[in-house]
Amino acid sequence: MDDSIRTTLAVWGNFYQITGSAAAALTGLQFVVQTLLASDALRPPGGDPEGGIGAFGSPTVVHFTMSLLISAMMSAPWPAYPAWRSALGVLGAGALVYSAIVLRRARRQRSYVPVAEDWIWHFLLPVAAYATVLVAAVLLGDGAVWPPFVLAAATLLLLCIGIHNAWDTVTFLTIHSLRRVVPEHAPAPPRANDPKPQKRRRR
Repeated sequence: MDDSIRTTLAVWGNFYQITGSAAAALTGLQFVVQTLLASDALRPPGGDPEGGIGAFGSPTVVHFTMSLLISAMMSAPWPAYPAWRSALGVLGAGALVYSAIVLRRARRQRSYVPVAEDWIWHFLLPVAAYATVLVAAVLLGDGAVWPPFVLAAATLLLLCIGIHNAWDTVTFLTIHSLRRVVPEHAPAPPRANDPKPQKRRRR
């Protein structure tokens, strides 16, 4: 193994041990979300649950998996930079292709109408993270200082995207469930400062 690549792997070892463990643990969070989606009480409105999962559920697992794969690649004993760059480049390019597939699924699904925040967190930011991985793979080499930091930023961004999207799905399901239990036109409960209703006297 080249001394330069050995030094790079050793310096970033602790960082990717943390991100890899976090990505593996957080993947279980999305399984919980999918279990909630299967519940009749929490199932969102719409007639295309499979399309919604393919556009908003499965990509979250992919984001966590990408963080795990990057962490594993940064912990592997690569013999030289070319093989390392090739593996990361293939991973980043494949993820960009997958992002295009997810975008097509989101446009075709009929279970949910995305808003601006959804387009940012579910599509724009993941594409930026995957493109960053590809750029870092191209620039990675002997004596290159910034590519490992760029790759680390992309890994953290993918973790944050996955956490945000999983939480966003949970909150959406919770609000939808509460709306089923409490109708929109139900009378609001009395507040502490409201005067108590007086009883009518019988004549």
